[in-house]
Amino acid sequence: MFNRFKKPAGPSEPRPQATAPVKAPVEAPGRAVAQLPQRSLVARKPAPGGAQAPSPAQIAADKERKRKEKLMELKVELHKRLLDNLNLAALEHASEAELRQEISAITGEALDEMSVVLNKDERVTLTQELYDEVMGLGPLEPLLKDETVNDILVNGPQQIFVERAGKLELTDITFKDEKHLLRIIDKIVSAVGRRVDESNPYVDARLADGSRFNAMVPPIAVDGSLVSIRKFKKDKLGIDDLVRFGAFTEEMAAYLQAAVATRLNIIVSGGTGSGKTTTLNALSSFIDNHERILTIEDTAELQLQQTHVGRMESRPPNVEGKGAVTQRDCLRNALRMRPDRIIVGETRGEEVIDMLQAMNTGHDGSMTTIHANSARDGISRLENMVAMAGIEMPIKAVRSQIASAVNLIVQASRLQDGSRRMVSVTEITGMEGDVISMQEIFRYERLGIAPDGKIIGRFTATGVRSHFSERFKQWGYDLPASIYEPIAAQ
Repeated sequence: MFNRFKKPAGPSEPRPQATAPVKAPVEAPGRAVAQLPQRSLVARKPAPGGAQAPSPAQIAADKERKRKEKLMELKVELHKRLLDNLNLAALEHASEAELRQEISAITGEALDEMSVVLNKDERVTLTQELYDEVMGLGPLEPLLKDETVNDILVNGPQQIFVERAGKLELTDITFKDEKHLLRIIDKIVSAVGRRVDESNPYVDARLADGSRFNAMVPPIAVDGSLVSIRKFKKDKLGIDDLVRFGAFTEEMAAYLQAAVATRLNIIVSGGTGSGKTTTLNALSSFIDNHERILTIEDTAELQLQQTHVGRMESRPPNVEGKGAVTQRDCLRNALRMRPDRIIVGETRGEEVIDMLQAMNTGHDGSMTTIHANSARDGISRLENMVAMAGIEMPIKAVRSQIASAVNLIVQASRLQDGSRRMVSVTEITGMEGDVISMQEIFRYERLGIAPDGKIIGRFTATGVRSHFSERFKQWGYDLPASIYEPIAAQ
């Protein structure tokens, strides 16, 4: 029944054999070299074909490569047969067990007809990969299920990297070719009503589990399609978890709890992958359960556990270039929805104006993240975003707006050993002339590098008492003075 899908057997192209380099005759001192036959200059027992005999490791690697190539071709052939035999319309109502059983039966019948013999483990693996091709995202599916993987980065069909514990590593997983990779990309984006092709070569989307997905296809991507997946954490990390992992200390956690509970406006600053969203999620756990919270994001990642949460997500324009809903549109509308706090996933453009106005007009306790390398850089970035919004204001007026709106900047950073630390907690205390005045309360001091490459460091207070100590006390958070005492140098 599967004959029309069989590939025609054709002669394979002969592979060019390596030729041994010709050695030049060596002249002895004071004597001319006679022209000897070529065979006398070659080793007595040459390897077959004149090439050096491969090592056992090379032979094993070559066998494994050929085995993977054959299994990949077999999987492609079986996938075609599955699509021809499965009732795709009925898959929506079939259970996973029923579908796996059906795939296993069709696969077994096809293998028998093709006279292909596989052992039990290979059949199980093949059935799982075919199930992932039909119902999942093909080769990416095992990586999405791996809890230790934070990011999946695809550089063309033959290179798939993952990030584990802050470090990038190359996997042995590959796509068959560019068409295979493009088919998986199209499967992802079409599920959320997006499209990607030569006229629209890049796309942002969100997977079914909430993971952030970005793809760029040829001709913009030169060496094959580029895919980035930031995985969605099913288990939200709380403050206790971050303290246990060494992201910050219990004293810093107590201070941040007081800052959030007393409704200070907080900005979490940091670079890409530094843990800004994780920190924002952890800080949100200190918000009272009776407050109305509205979240605004480009890609919904925040995992707030409060009862009264309204989530909004921006939308890109459609094929005709219409229908876009920006973060600024969502933020403007949020102001009419009686929020107690507004949390913007990331402020990166003209919505900064509405964010600052919200912080200045009764929505105390609002939070957002920005890309910056330090607290002072974060202030400069806010000023630049105000200028990008096309608002013509004197620089002193802009800084005055920022100083009155933002109370606290939490700086997150990913160090070169892959660890993530809250490297600075800085308060904004007002204006001194044309300059925004700031004071650092906590910082992370780097002391050196261990032999295994791990960063050696410690968290310490700076000795400066919080500008908001009276506010904390009025709200019932009378923090001990000892948390502001710096650690003595060792």
